[in-house]
Amino acid sequence: MSNSVEKNIVELIKKSEKILILPSSPLDGDSLGSSLSLYLVLKKLKKQVLVATKENIPKLLEFLPNMEVIKSDLDLSKDLVIFLDLKNAKVDKIKRDDLDGRLKLTITPSEGLFSPEDVTVEKKKADFDLIITVDTAELTQLKAVYDENTEIFQELPIINIDHHISNNYFGKLNLVDIMASSTTELILPLIELLETEMGKPLMDEDIATLLLAGIITDTGSFQNSNTTPKSFKMASRLVNLGARQQEIIQHVYKTKKLTQLKLWGRVLSKIQTDDEQKLVWSVVTEQDLKDTESDLEETGDIIDELLSNAPDARIVFLIKEKSKDEIAVSIRTLTPAFDASKIAEHFGGGGHSKAAGFEVKGKALIEVEYEMLHYLRKLCVA
Repeated sequence: MSNSVEKNIVELIKKSEKILILPSSPLDGDSLGSSLSLYLVLKKLKKQVLVATKENIPKLLEFLPNMEVIKSDLDLSKDLVIFLDLKNAKVDKIKRDDLDGRLKLTITPSEGLFSPEDVTVEKKKADFDLIITVDTAELTQLKAVYDENTEIFQELPIINIDHHISNNYFGKLNLVDIMASSTTELILPLIELLETEMGKPLMDEDIATLLLAGIITDTGSFQNSNTTPKSFKMASRLVNLGARQQEIIQHVYKTKKLTQLKLWGRVLSKIQTDDEQKLVWSVVTEQDLKDTESDLEETGDIIDELLSNAPDARIVFLIKEKSKDEIAVSIRTLTPAFDASKIAEHFGGGGHSKAAGFEVKGKALIEVEYEMLHYLRKLCVA
């Protein structure tokens, strides 16, 4: 990644005072680690910072430091401001009437006359001067935060920090490296550059732990194919800086509730295969969650269990029923011949070449399963 991009990012951060940090959805160790580490660094630089998301924080990751700073309410002003020019008249009284869903304001002058040209209207702008998105391939991944506040993404400069191949470079500045194992891997050198530019130490054990959490969770504790020599090098540096590696491993990989184990057993017992096309998949239904007294979050890294049970597969996927008409699909590919991100993009999602996903609304699980199999079987014989 070009040093000039990082330098431009540092310059923009230095000039900004009120900064909004937005992690992608669904929340994971990388998006949370990235957003919280930046929050702590920027607070040390005396910036006003807000981390916001409308998504629920996974219970598995609640151990991460400073999780309490994340807000679910952006507290953005939605005021519509009406200005009345008083150079030609003075106000005597203002009368308000509600008329069939319309607001009528009658302004009576004490002297002079008002005309329509005296009235101007504007929407009050958001009280930020910079947005930083992390681990976000496209703005729609921010879900409700984006859907409910689209105007601020047009008004404010955006720094886009990400490592997904499907990133569409929506920022004013884009720090995107598809070879990075995680977004936190990109943030460490950015923090070090800020330290140099500001002439003060910024790293601490909590920040190092948050950055390491992103690398560990996105590489599957260095087991996934996106693990690189640089990943190990970064992780080593972070441990030397005080990152609490064993705390991360204990909470993420060694702590599983009985309900989660029951759910995993249910899902693994429903593994299906297409031996001819080398497809392996399973499903998680609302009934599965109810029967095992678990929640969707507890599916966790079960797709990696599917992988370990399917050494000869070319494509592995897990279909999850979030509700009767909202389905999420996780995809893994085990051969360079198939790009998981391209498969996900076909259904409106994205991700990496070997790990990707998408969500669908308005369709039942069985419909999505049929469409996935139909598409993948055609893809495999093409």
